[in-house]
Amino acid sequence: MTDFIDIPARVGAVLTVDLDALAANWRHLDRLSGPAECAAVVKADAYGVGLEEAAPALAAAGARTFFVALPEEGIRLRHLLPHARIGILDGLFPAAESDYRAHDLIPVLNDLDEIARWSTAARSAGRPLPAFVHLDTGMNRLGLGSADRTVLAAEPERLDGIEIAAFMSHFACADEPDHPMTAAQTATFLRALNYLPPGPASLANSSGIFRGQETHFDMVRPGAALYGVNPTPETDNPMQPVVRVDARILSVRTVDSPETVGYGATHQVMGQARIATIAAGYADGLIRAMGNAGAVTIDGSACRIVGHVSMDLITVDVSHLAEEAVQPGDAAQLIGPDMPVDMVAAAADTIGYEILTALGRRYARRHVGGDAAVAPARHSPGRGAVA
Repeated sequence: MTDFIDIPARVGAVLTVDLDALAANWRHLDRLSGPAECAAVVKADAYGVGLEEAAPALAAAGARTFFVALPEEGIRLRHLLPHARIGILDGLFPAAESDYRAHDLIPVLNDLDEIARWSTAARSAGRPLPAFVHLDTGMNRLGLGSADRTVLAAEPERLDGIEIAAFMSHFACADEPDHPMTAAQTATFLRALNYLPPGPASLANSSGIFRGQETHFDMVRPGAALYGVNPTPETDNPMQPVVRVDARILSVRTVDSPETVGYGATHQVMGQARIATIAAGYADGLIRAMGNAGAVTIDGSACRIVGHVSMDLITVDVSHLAEEAVQPGDAAQLIGPDMPVDMVAAAADTIGYEILTALGRRYARRHVGGDAAVAPARHSPGRGAVA
């Protein structure tokens, strides 16, 4: 990812996405997955980095199966990737069967009613229709629980007309290396597969890929790791950083005690301090909890956020930097090589997933690498109907 950041004159910050790093992350996970197919989860606008750019880059790297949450996301993705397999994680929406068929979307069937409706759709189509079948192994969100699995095992004809793309489940705690639930879910999944009709299987998410080959089955489904979030928080991040955010420094002023900074007067300076005001705030995805806790980097040095994060601005203490090192018009790195997304998330008491998917619409977005080469920054007021 280039170190040169040119912030366009009419915007406050630039969000840079490294498509080469994204592709390299998928290839790394694909190698770790051995013979299992490595899919790519691109829901929520590819975790905030831009579906239109990310999905083709992942397909060029070798991904063949993609997952999104909503059928509307799937339709948007179908326009980008005419030949990809596209799974819809949130299931078969009522009265939307014709949309799934028209756009060749594969529902993840989450209960017996969805199975019945998709079987009916297959009979109407006069041909088998593919579907993933979700088995709940402990998350208690979506998927067939033990009672529904027992019914399906006793009445496999309920799957008539349905071509099983895979039986799948989802880990709850795979990011914690010694959590007993990962082994328990794997065992539950194996028991369910033993008495259900035969078919491919998929269990591992990003962190699950690193928890042993016994979780890989026939397909793994990485999401956040593709975009640079650490799938193994107990160790150094094995993934390349994909996202960088740089924001304009608007002013630098000297503040003396007992003066305060920002809304609520939550930060009182002790002695003389130099405070830089930066053009980004919670409207741009900087979680408000980062106030008086997070940091940015300027000229390679960490600078603590002081005072509350406001809608459009943050204030940081730059007293330790030379005056010439921080001037209005310079850039501060909010996320990037010096300020990894997981570090930003920790300061806000959240996870990297939330930081990435919260990134606002005011950034000038630039995609580098891949076919994008070094594209000029462009202001993006929105990224289509699906956020």
